[in-house]
Amino acid sequence: MTATPNGYVTVIWDAKAKAGREADLKAFITAAVTPSRNDPGNIDYEAHEVEGRPGSFVIYERWESRAHLEAHLAAPRMQELVPQMLELTEGSIEDGIRLLRPFRPAH
Repeated sequence: MTATPNGYVTVIWDAKAKAGREADLKAFITAAVTPSRNDPGNIDYEAHEVEGRPGSFVIYERWESRAHLEAHLAAPRMQELVPQMLELTEGSIEDGIRLLRPFRPAH
């Protein structure tokens, strides 16, 4: 992931709960939102459940810079949360991460 030309970084994370762990993953994500919003450099951090697809979630994050995102990911609480998250989700965390780069019309 790299920062966009104007500095900020946007991340989308798609997560799918393991069968029978849908409510657990939703509670886990819910508990993680406020601390992440309070991390330095966070612009936006929103959790969404995909309508019509129980157990499918999307996290939308914006950070002031790549350094802020990396500090968030390296925070001790995040290092503790990752193994717990892996117990609740299908696949790897990295498989669900996408970086967005904004663009606008020239005029």
